[in-house]
Amino acid sequence: MPTLPPIANLQAFEAVARRRSFALAAAELNLTASAISHQVSRLEAQLDIRLFERSAHGVRLSPAGEHYLMHVGAALNAIATATDDLRHGIRNSLYVHSAPSIASLWLMPRLHHFAQAYPEISLNLSAAHTPSDFALGQADIDIRYGIPQWGDLVVEPLFEEAIVPLASAAFIRAHKLKRAEQLLDLPLIQSNVSIVQWSDWFGRFTKLRAPDRFSLRFDRAQMSLDAATQGLGVALESAVNAGGHLADGRLKAPFGMDQAVRVKAHFAVYPERHAKRPAVEAFLSWLHSEAAQT
Repeated sequence: MPTLPPIANLQAFEAVARRRSFALAAAELNLTASAISHQVSRLEAQLDIRLFERSAHGVRLSPAGEHYLMHVGAALNAIATATDDLRHGIRNSLYVHSAPSIASLWLMPRLHHFAQAYPEISLNLSAAHTPSDFALGQADIDIRYGIPQWGDLVVEPLFEEAIVPLASAAFIRAHKLKRAEQLLDLPLIQSNVSIVQWSDWFGRFTKLRAPDRFSLRFDRAQMSLDAATQGLGVALESAVNAGGHLADGRLKAPFGMDQAVRVKAHFAVYPERHAKRPAVEAFLSWLHSEAAQT
């Protein structure tokens, strides 16, 4: 295993990075500002890289420091959470990380089923576009979105999704939206992180070229769906993510589900060494059962 820096130095770095102040970090850790400065300097010397840029106006992270903080902060948080669990007698904890949209739109509405089936498991759920780092112990399972290129991990597809144009009933009526050609004269909503873009949809179902500019752009499916619900345009989104919106009529597919690009883009991902953990086995079994009903 590579040599690790002293945890006190890492804590000092994380506190200064978060508070943007040596004095505030010192107060938080019950140390002097001089002691915090020395700990950070020792860490920079060990790493042979400058983590902060200091000036008369204060302190800010260097680009290397920004990258390092992302991993160190998550690792320290995982250690603190595990320690707190152990102190409170919670030894059957499960740490799940997920892509944000599937976490809020699909996973959260179903979690009560998991809690009822496995009341002895303490579930910790986090969500971000950046995949979890299993080497740092950030998660037991990661629900990832995208094209699976994680060769050193077990990758299990969850479900097939239909990516389809969606709009509010009022928007469809107001614009008499019936034909794909009409989309070129209407505001389209762009989901920046989607693996299926408007150019893919136009190429599949029309002979038209998708527009180069969009009225609205978002990096969360939730925001794209909310914008479409408000009548701000037509979104190209997953019918899985939009399940609640479709069920209660907030959104409709103006051209029907036949004109949908079908993909498998959400995956349960984990290191093989996690596979036999009882909490992991239980969550995966439940996850695939819910996915089969989607």
